[in-house]
Amino acid sequence: MRDVLIFGVLLGSLPFILMRPWLGIIMWALISYMNPHRLTWGAAYTFPFAQYIGIATLASLLISRDPKKIIGGGVAVLWLLLVAWWSVTYAFALDREAAGPLWEQTLKVQLFAFLTVVVLQGRFKIDALVYTIVISLGFYAARGAIFALLSGAQYRVWGPADSYIEDNNALAVALLMTVPLMRYLQLTSKAKWIRWGMAAGMAGAGLSVLASQSRGALLAGSGMLLLLWLKSRHKLGLAFAIAVCVPMLLAFMPEKWYDRMHTIQTYEQDRSALGRISAWKFAVNMANERFAGGGFLAFNQANYERFAPDVATQVRATDGRYQGAHSIYFQLLGEHGYVGLGLFLLLGIATWRALTQAVRLSRDREETFWIRDLASMLQVSLVPYAIGGAFLNLAYFDLPYHIVALAILLRYEARKASAEARAKRVGIAPPAGGRAVEGGSTDLPVAAPRP
Repeated sequence: MRDVLIFGVLLGSLPFILMRPWLGIIMWALISYMNPHRLTWGAAYTFPFAQYIGIATLASLLISRDPKKIIGGGVAVLWLLLVAWWSVTYAFALDREAAGPLWEQTLKVQLFAFLTVVVLQGRFKIDALVYTIVISLGFYAARGAIFALLSGAQYRVWGPADSYIEDNNALAVALLMTVPLMRYLQLTSKAKWIRWGMAAGMAGAGLSVLASQSRGALLAGSGMLLLLWLKSRHKLGLAFAIAVCVPMLLAFMPEKWYDRMHTIQTYEQDRSALGRISAWKFAVNMANERFAGGGFLAFNQANYERFAPDVATQVRATDGRYQGAHSIYFQLLGEHGYVGLGLFLLLGIATWRALTQAVRLSRDREETFWIRDLASMLQVSLVPYAIGGAFLNLAYFDLPYHIVALAILLRYEARKASAEARAKRVGIAPPAGGRAVEGGSTDLPVAAPRP
């Protein structure tokens, strides 16, 4: 029955996608974050829903008359350069055959994240994407919270199978990135049931994150909560909620959870932590010897033996496990060299600046407060990714690139609204033809907002 429902909803969306390409972006996000087909046990589990939705979306882009506009400025340029560099490093990968599937998957993720900028302009469509992300990842927050309550948090919370967030640590960081988006919806929604639902969602996400027993997420969550408070309106009420909820959640955690968290202070005695440090040494060695890095999936035994024989000797003498990068930064460094890491960091900085500009341009007018709130919360979302990602292989996960796309869209909307406000102040009303008439006599062009 569950398979029939998934087939009905996902394949039933295809005719609507053919009429409205932006719906294809929404459905792609739903597949990427919720992975509903992974909740089944029959034919739906392995059915290529994303492929069908992707084809329908691309076809719709060609035949639909919906507005389409490429915007982005320097942020988009850095984004495209990063993706292009990934293709260069794939061409020079140490094992192109092994790297091929991940390269193809990554290009698909980037294509549909970038198409977000082209077809999701306007508040309604932007909010639709935010709701999709929140509902999709919020489902796993709720499921994890219920599991933790029923089990007394004795077991770790995991994400959907065969996905970027299957690992407990990855799921925890994804949920932390979602909490600020829940806060945005809570701040801007007029419906009480949505506001209360978002409050419950944030509490559930907090419990799921703690129950994941992720040490990196504990650090990331601390940074996220601090910036969330600094960026939010109604600081007093939020501070009270945090002061009440956090101690309650921590009190619910069992003793073994505290034992695991305390190993943060004694990382030199923890085999997992030492393995990650060894992987980071290997990444530096490989980047030093190869300008383009090792290519996708370069963290393997053969390359350890070649680029870090001392680390390989240490691995053989301990648990025999050749670790993955366990860090977005060392993953980019090892697989794509210093150029790849540099472009990735520059894209993050440019995204933050674009969000700052959106906040600055929209904070003085009530009709653009939604832009200010969402841009601020997206900055908060970047914090757990930047901190928690230092310990995880999430360099190619969809959500940070959707944040890049949303930053571009929000800056564009803020500039457009600012230009319209300036036109109104000087008595210029732009008609449909794109020209402005002042005093009913003189035609004056209205400066279009820069993308």
